[in-house]
Amino acid sequence: MMKDMFHENRSKYGFDETIERLEEIVSSKGWRITYTHDMQETMTKNGYSVLPVKVVELCNPAYASRILSDDTLRIYSNMMPCRISVYEKSDGHTYISRMNNGAMAGMIGGVVKEVMSGAYQDAEAFVAELSE
Repeated sequence: MMKDMFHENRSKYGFDETIERLEEIVSSKGWRITYTHDMQETMTKNGYSVLPVKVVELCNPAYASRILSDDTLRIYSNMMPCRISVYEKSDGHTYISRMNNGAMAGMIGGVVKEVMSGAYQDAEAFVAELSE
């Protein structure tokens, strides 16, 4: 079950170009990047050395508002924003990973399932444009 909750694809681009293209794709599809965590930088500041990894937080206001505007659904706000990680591995290739929010939301049902499944499908389309 856990392997179905997380997906990883190899990018057809290098690390920096994958990040740049992801930002362009996300923006062109009406999504917003709310924040990008540079985990390599954070680790370096704390005395650790890791290969490049950035966690990109994405938001689609039309999706998010459906959950955030309903008090009974706000408990699920901890599944937001959606995240896509881009990282290098020791094999020299760049990879893209994300959680299957659609599967998680399927256990909840209703509006949460509709919203998170839609967000997941959008994210899969973003990744598909970058994958080998």
